[in-house]
Amino acid sequence: VQLQASGGGLVQAGGSLRLSCAASGRVPVAYTIGWFREAPGKEREFVAAISGTLDTYYADSVKDRFTISRDDVDNAYYLQMISLKPEDTAVYYCARIPSYRYNTDKRHWHNWGQGTLVTVSS
Repeated sequence: VQLQASGGGLVQAGGSLRLSCAASGRVPVAYTIGWFREAPGKEREFVAAISGTLDTYYADSVKDRFTISRDDVDNAYYLQMISLKPEDTAVYYCARIPSYRYNTDKRHWHNWGQGTLVTVSS
């Protein structure tokens, strides 16, 4: 299964964007879907994740601003972002991990696809 992120773009600070992650096939509910981001010159970092039982996890930096959701019928996963800040500028990626192995270390996640660029202007 390949995961492809889309929906990025240029937005002003305070604005909103909705990212989508499309799976090429069915993702079993035993997998947790996550979003990571990689800013220029920085390591890829965890942003948010959602399990098959709809438990959600967020990095402190995006809590209360970002909302992750999943639609297993359409094999689509979303990251709604509001109150965007310039420091949210990054390439955003989606990936998956077996839920029993859940952690925020990017090395344990897989099925990375191409990311989508989010640029927040001040």
